Amino acid sequence: MAGSYERLSPSGEKKCSPEENVFCLSKLTYAWFSRLISIGYKKPLERDDLFELNESDSPYSVCPNFEKQWRKEIQKSAAGLMAASYIKRMLCKSKTTSFHKQSLILPLWQTFKFLLIKVAFLKVAADILPFMSSQIMKSMITLSENHPGSYGSGYGYAIALFFVAFSQTLLHQLYQRNNMLTAVKIKTAVVGLLYKKALTLANSSQRKYTTGEIVNLMSADAQQLMELTVNINLLWSAPFQIIVAVVFLWKELGSSALAGVAVLLLVIPINALIAAKVKSLKKSQMRYSDQRVKLLSEMLHGIKILKLYAWEPSYQRKVMNIREREVDVLKSSGYLTTYSMLTLTCIPFMVSLATFGVFFYLDKENVLTATKVFTSITLFNILRLPLFDLPSVISAVAQTKVSLRRLEDFLCAEDLNPEDVNTSYSGNHAVGFIGASFRWEKNGLPILKNLSVSIPEGSLVAVVGQVGSGKSSFLSAILGEMEKLEGTVQRRGSVAYVAQQAWIQNDSLQENILFGANLNRSYYELVLESCALLPDLEQLPKGDQTEIGERGVNISGGQKQRVSLARAVYSNADLYLLDDPLSAVDVHVGKHLFEKLIGPSGLLKNKTRVLVTHNLMLLPHADLIIVMEEGKISEMGTYWELISKKANFVELIQVFGAENRSEATTPKEVISSKEECQLERSLKQRELRKLKHSSFDQWKILTNNKEKVATGGMKLSVVLKYLQAFSWRWMWLTIAAYVGQNALAIGQNLWLSTWTAETAKASDFTEWKQSQNYKLGIYGLLGFLQGLLVCCGAYVLTRGSLCASQELHHQLLDSVMHLPLQHFETNPVGQIINRFTKDLFIVDVRFHYYLRTWLNCTLDVIGTILVITFASPLFIVAVIPLGYLYFTIQRYYIASSRQIRRLAGASHSPVISHFSATVLGRSTIRAFGHQERFIRKNYDVVYENLVYFYNNVISNRWLSVRLEFLGNLMVFFAALFVVLAGNTVSSSTVGLSISYALNIIQSLNFWVRKACEIETNAVSIERVCEYANMDKEEPWITSKRPPVGWPDRGIIQFVNYKAQYRKDLDLALDDISFQTQSKEKIGIVGRTGAGKSTLTNSLFRILEGSGGKIIIDGIDISTIGLHDLRRNLNIIPQDPVLFSGTLQSNLDPLGKHSDIELWEALELCHLKGFVESLPKKLLHEISEGGENLRVLVLDAGRILEYDTPNNLLQRKGAFSEMVAEAGITR
Repeated sequence: MAGSYERLSPSGEKKCSPEENVFCLSKLTYAWFSRLISIGYKKPLERDDLFELNESDSPYSVCPNFEKQWRKEIQKSAAGLMAASYIKRMLCKSKTTSFHKQSLILPLWQTFKFLLIKVAFLKVAADILPFMSSQIMKSMITLSENHPGSYGSGYGYAIALFFVAFSQTLLHQLYQRNNMLTAVKIKTAVVGLLYKKALTLANSSQRKYTTGEIVNLMSADAQQLMELTVNINLLWSAPFQIIVAVVFLWKELGSSALAGVAVLLLVIPINALIAAKVKSLKKSQMRYSDQRVKLLSEMLHGIKILKLYAWEPSYQRKVMNIREREVDVLKSSGYLTTYSMLTLTCIPFMVSLATFGVFFYLDKENVLTATKVFTSITLFNILRLPLFDLPSVISAVAQTKVSLRRLEDFLCAEDLNPEDVNTSYSGNHAVGFIGASFRWEKNGLPILKNLSVSIPEGSLVAVVGQVGSGKSSFLSAILGEMEKLEGTVQRRGSVAYVAQQAWIQNDSLQENILFGANLNRSYYELVLESCALLPDLEQLPKGDQTEIGERGVNISGGQKQRVSLARAVYSNADLYLLDDPLSAVDVHVGKHLFEKLIGPSGLLKNKTRVLVTHNLMLLPHADLIIVMEEGKISEMGTYWELISKKANFVELIQVFGAENRSEATTPKEVISSKEECQLERSLKQRELRKLKHSSFDQWKILTNNKEKVATGGMKLSVVLKYLQAFSWRWMWLTIAAYVGQNALAIGQNLWLSTWTAETAKASDFTEWKQSQNYKLGIYGLLGFLQGLLVCCGAYVLTRGSLCASQELHHQLLDSVMHLPLQHFETNPVGQIINRFTKDLFIVDVRFHYYLRTWLNCTLDVIGTILVITFASPLFIVAVIPLGYLYFTIQRYYIASSRQIRRLAGASHSPVISHFSATVLGRSTIRAFGHQERFIRKNYDVVYENLVYFYNNVISNRWLSVRLEFLGNLMVFFAALFVVLAGNTVSSSTVGLSISYALNIIQSLNFWVRKACEIETNAVSIERVCEYANMDKEEPWITSKRPPVGWPDRGIIQFVNYKAQYRKDLDLALDDISFQTQSKEKIGIVGRTGAGKSTLTNSLFRILEGSGGKIIIDGIDISTIGLHDLRRNLNIIPQDPVLFSGTLQSNLDPLGKHSDIELWEALELCHLKGFVESLPKKLLHEISEGGENLRVLVLDAGRILEYDTPNNLLQRKGAFSEMVAEAGITR
């Protein structure tokens, strides 16, 4: 199984990482990765520069191995279910009889147990070494106290300290590497299984899970499982570290050590309560965020309505109201986090104060020595992290249980039964139903009842019926998409399916048609011609290599349907199931498709075709017509047989309209005459010319609308923009607070050092005892002041970050609302939504945290260097070269890591997109039998994402080993210099110097990480701010305002008006001049691309003119504000758009009209009766989703004809041609 999914390079050789073939030392220090870091420093990294995955880490081997274990679990579950059923029958027990439920845990353990055990062993080793460091430091302080001149032992301890610290670095980084890669393997395995399951879900299961929910299982729940795996070892590691630390503390301070532990234990439940409160606030914030994004999404999808009706300010206020509530929650969350920061920062002080206070209280003879103080402080620092991590891991276990249950419920959901359709039977029919009934829902009513029909091979079968009669369900039953209740379904050969809603992939047009098959150029071109796609290809900048956006956003409905049809035809299947493919295309295109493709003389004439249609003029050419009524076959036969019966079929024809009757009964009209073919060709050429004028630019933009991956360093201007929004006042106050709290933290330790030094020198014990309360009091005061500054720092930081959030969101929203409509039509809405979700999340939650942490680390490192230099001035000699090395490593790392992170961010979208696209198109994928190909494609996109993840993990390990090695050298030199100082330094100075040096190792690592985070995430701020610099539409309101009641006559005058979509393109409207009379009705007609929409867009200044003017009731519309113009005009747009909210808010978003006026409007639209029947009337909630008529005929931006319909019909011009072609009778 795994072998079929191996990834090959273009040369045909297997790609793999060099990690598996390097020497042990290179593997431990990640020296093999230095080449990539060096490349990344010289130029921005690209995909080809990165190392491939190890074979054992790739989805091609991970997913099949896990699936094997999952299948065993399913078999065990099935056996358990059968056994339970047997026992229940035998013992007649109640419904409580249990059976083995499918669980993810056991298959995951069976697949990854050796890796998990290896990670656990590495964790044990990495946990033991810090305690060895503290004991070596204790020995050095003791040596300094008792034998100050013993250099030999001192050097030995310094070297031992370095080797223990360095060993800890190597083991810890090895643990991190294995831990992260094991966790991501577990996620990969689960995602692979979810993807496979999504392809086999039965319809009853599909209805329980929306596309969003299934994608959420993959992105959120599988991620939650991965995050728990990363931290799972803390469940046993944290208690282990706590027990060892308490044992060592007991040895130092006796029972008083328990006082410190008690303080730590007391803080945990308080922190847990705060964490729970923050979590509930987070849920509220997410709820508001969801509301805001939902409203924004509706606004952006319906932006044309907002602009035409000048509703932007009203909806902008709605968004801002939700945003204010969201920011209030963020404020509460920020203030609560202040307490967490207080405990995290001040806990070492509180623990030390409690321990030393009790130490003195228990025995008046107790004396604090440097050994006791600094060994205890080091042990308390080790103890702090496991105590804080343990509650969060326990909480994560609870959350992961919920995610596991959700994943298991989905994976255990009902699948399609492949045995519902019999594909091996005798007989020469392509499809057969014998007394078959079907339903969609598990316990639902039958939708199709008692179907019995035999479809001969090579026949054209038309399925007709009114809306809801079961036509599409009939095709679904043939595909095996419905649950069979009874009877037999037979189907022979390969299937091609064209869904009613065309499913298009985010790929090139050619790839959408080939659908995984090899290119046969001659047949491919024949398919393009038959599907009327050649004129479309000529207008695309890259022809059939043009990339189609997600869900086909950048092509019309008719083009989507023809691409879908071309995909089916190219597959060269035996059976074609066509669900009303002609409904989305123009009349002349529909005729072309039937003649060249579907009909008796078309490309598919020898294939079996089952066509659902409403186009009754095609029916005479069908070999068999099936009339559906309420899920049953009411009639069946040839066209003439059914006509002669004078039954439901004739009624159906009457329902579809009398105007079609003549066409439906005149077969000759279906086949175009020679003249009609010539007309069609000339129309296509003319259409193509017009489309080039109006659409070429949009295609050009649409094919290049993918988000670029940023390159290069962070711009300082970006951080300045953030700080400006943050407010300079809050920024300086934050810096002052953080400098103050770090200075006080150093002051506490210096005070302890001085205190213990005095103890060592004290000759009079009574005198020392009298001063101890004073010393302890000063120590407590310094801690209290530090706590105050921590609170102040957290408060001002919260205020500043909220200012930044508000300011940047408002600026973004305002900029987006002022963008011209063309921007929304040529860029995916998803890009803008991404700014309001992912990028704004960085602004709201992440960026200020990274800045704060970086500032803290910077001050921490500076403070440590100052303290050690103060203790051993010689240390400065070591710091300078180490500092140079540090910044060199940092510069090299940041350039590469920043780019890897950016690439990784971009690589996650294809995984989600492919998953979403598969869920949406699973019926088509299953119909074509392409499940395995899509599974391989899923492995490909997951593999790409994992390559970035793997390189990111290794780059972090590369950095950590080098930075921690520098930290280890600092520890070594700090120890070495205090040994060299000999008698000139006290034991308290030795303790202070080494304990600070041991603490710097993590700070150095964190410092660079956060600098990189700031650089990487600054891109989000840049993207939020970029909309402010885009071209905006003209001002909404200007100093010149139209009079009240304008326009009152409705006289529109176009004077030599010209318009173009862009300056370097041809005119879309060319020298238009005409004038309407007051209260006159004008009809504007013309073919696709003639300029109809452009003309109406110009009236509303959606498109600004490039020459001439438009005058309405004496006012040149270009001289007034857009909102003064648009609010005084009205339009019924082509695409009806309703926003979620009440019916009343949809009718009157600005709240300007009374209920009486609204009811009058509803009555005029024949909707009053319907609205009165609703329980809440106008407050009904809506969810997401002529006598003097004149005609204006446009062509290529110019007026061809302008007259009454009668006169134009008599003139036998372009209007007359269009009427005839559309089949409209007078």
